[in-house]
Amino acid sequence: MRPAKRFAVASTLAALAATSCATPSVHEHAAATDTRVAVRFPDELRRHTLANMRDHLATLQQIEQALGRGEFDRAAEISEHRLGLSSLELHGAHDVAQYMPPAMQDIGTGMHKAASRFSIAATNAGASGDVRGAIEALSAVTAQCVACHSAYRLE
Repeated sequence: MRPAKRFAVASTLAALAATSCATPSVHEHAAATDTRVAVRFPDELRRHTLANMRDHLATLQQIEQALGRGEFDRAAEISEHRLGLSSLELHGAHDVAQYMPPAMQDIGTGMHKAASRFSIAATNAGASGDVRGAIEALSAVTAQCVACHSAYRLE
């Protein structure tokens, strides 16, 4: 990757990180009680789902690292196979969906669709050199995570 392109990618990622750090945290505005909807899963599926969510977070970090290195095809591959629509069987989505409220299912499906759309945007960024679409698409993935974690909690 050319130094100017690498600088542009790094600058964009740094600006996004600074913006997210400048946004007040949930803890600063949290009420004394947790108002999220409690969703009850059987113990084994609860553990499985929590492990999946930790893997989703690790995957997002790997995607960001690949983007920062200008490895757009790698970011696309990671996203599609670990978060995208082609990952549903890997995560046992069918098994856990039956315990989710419909709106929670919609958010989860939205996250998987957004991850597949990011894969396309990352591939396009590799061809065009313009990372803005990929970063915007990645933001749509994490927006689904934020929406779900803001509305629901597993019990």
